[in-house]
Amino acid sequence: MSDARTPAQIEADIVRRREQLAVALDEIGVRLHPKTIIGDAKAKVASTVDETAGRAFVAVNRVVTDVKARFVDEGGAPRLERVVPVALLAVGVIGLVVVSSRRRGV
Repeated sequence: MSDARTPAQIEADIVRRREQLAVALDEIGVRLHPKTIIGDAKAKVASTVDETAGRAFVAVNRVVTDVKARFVDEGGAPRLERVVPVALLAVGVIGLVVVSSRRRGV
């Protein structure tokens, strides 16, 4: 048996390889087209923004939950031993700001 190919087989092989090359060149053309590059970049940025926003939401939600747990008990009632001192502190700071602004205005 001989591994020799006929001219028709060689020609068919050449045609098949040309078609494969044409497909490969078309794919390269699509990948390197400016619209494709811009679209890929936009998708990557959107993905990164979504991921970052998701992480930020989780972090903020955790902080809010922790703060709420400090000022509200398991039943949902306010913990007065913690709420009252914070409220007094807030009133004192607001009072200092008001007094300070009145002195500057005079």
